[in-house]
Amino acid sequence: MSQTGNRMNETSLGRAIPAFFVGVGVVCLVSAVVGGRPIVGVVMLVIMAACGGALFLLRRRSETYTGLTDEPDERFNAIGQRALAGTGAVLTIALFGALVGDLASGGTGSPFFWLLATGAVTFVALVALLRRQS
Repeated sequence: MSQTGNRMNETSLGRAIPAFFVGVGVVCLVSAVVGGRPIVGVVMLVIMAACGGALFLLRRRSETYTGLTDEPDERFNAIGQRALAGTGAVLTIALFGALVGDLASGGTGSPFFWLLATGAVTFVALVALLRRQS
């Protein structure tokens, strides 16, 4: 692929990530309005749009942002992998806490259990797949 084509894809990715945040905010807003909680939806949209706006502003000024989204070298690949692993650990702990809290308050824990189970199965499957590839 030509350098011009490659640069265009990198620029598109730099815009796509902030746009994704705003898109998630719009989906949350629509869902909340349908569910009868428009104020919650507006708050979610504002938070997600602020995150997307911050990323949009950082994309040209931050070496870290451009390093993670353009053509990451080994250093930025390692940073991204550790950040993703840390995020997964925090989300797993939060889901476990929500599961325990829901069970303790008399709920079934069902949505939290299924999210944890999906994460566990995905982790095991990816470890097996990546192990075979290496």
